Amino acid sequence: MELFRSLRVRAGRSMLSGRLAKTTRKQRYINFCNIKSIGIVWDASKPEDFVKLSRFHQKMSEQNKEVKIFGFFPGNILPDQYVAIRFLTCLKKTEVDFLYRPVTPDSKSFIKTKFDVLIDINFKKHFPLVYITFLSEAYLKVGLADSEPESSPFDLMISLKSPVSIDSYLDQVIYYLEMINSESVKKAV
Repeated sequence: MELFRSLRVRAGRSMLSGRLAKTTRKQRYINFCNIKSIGIVWDASKPEDFVKLSRFHQKMSEQNKEVKIFGFFPGNILPDQYVAIRFLTCLKKTEVDFLYRPVTPDSKSFIKTKFDVLIDINFKKHFPLVYITFLSEAYLKVGLADSEPESSPFDLMISLKSPVSIDSYLDQVIYYLEMINSESVKKAV
């Protein structure tokens, strides 16, 4: 089955391109203090990183910002710490179709949620998460800069040296989001 993985991903990307051509997304930049909802797309393959995301969730909750995390776990059974957490939804390897597109109601709901900010923590570029990030209706998408910025779904790209730690990445995301002043953005447009 994994023999044809690259062909299946390529077909999935083609289907994604077709779907993107039919969709429009409204972009909006607002001050960090006015952000009410944050969506996070996360590669959940390393359970030890969940502690860092939990701390970030707690920090944002203290600032009255709702955080929802959508993770992709490349196994069949979720680790215990991912189960029964209100702010975390995890997609398992068995919950994607033949072309690696997410097929759960939770993934469709996450895509349709109009988050003020979507933060992509998918450093290995797992296709189910790439699919969600591209189709997300979030007003501002933030992600790691890559070699092809023109084909990126991100409105704000963060450039960091490898290996990237989640803590430093999230610190940089917040740092740059705090620099955005919606009034100055309106004047520039």
